[in-house]
Amino acid sequence: MGHIRFASDVGAPVDAAFAFAENFRHGPQWMFGVTDVTPLGDPDQGLGSAYAVKVRLFGVIPLRYSVEITEYRRNAVIGYTLRGRVYGTVTLRFDPLGYERSVLTSEADYPPPRGMFGRLCHGLGFADAAAKSALRRTESRLRREIEAFHGTDLVGRIT
Repeated sequence: MGHIRFASDVGAPVDAAFAFAENFRHGPQWMFGVTDVTPLGDPDQGLGSAYAVKVRLFGVIPLRYSVEITEYRRNAVIGYTLRGRVYGTVTLRFDPLGYERSVLTSEADYPPPRGMFGRLCHGLGFADAAAKSALRRTESRLRREIEAFHGTDLVGRIT
């Protein structure tokens, strides 16, 4: 089982950061490779909500998978469970860091890839490198989009 964790400071308070991240309409702006997010029924936010997600893996390989929010605490944590060819869990944690700042911690847990090609990529370290790169890009984009949404940068300057 692979595990990745990144943390970064965000130039926005926890409530603003969480409000941006929990809104599925913003997903394609910050989720790496995601081109569309569609809710699968009610509720469309919070624990138990599910989404159909379209992705372009490496910018060219179209994939579809489902995502369900399996962990949710308002202004604290959102946990996503991915099902399909890409599967595992992604958890976003939001912690206060001071006036108008917060810490975003992104974590991913994923099993080893399946199939002959997947095992080969895992054995050569490509699968872990790709997962780390995707989570780092997602976390970085989310941080930038939250700051743009809130209207500040990392040091709290109004932009």
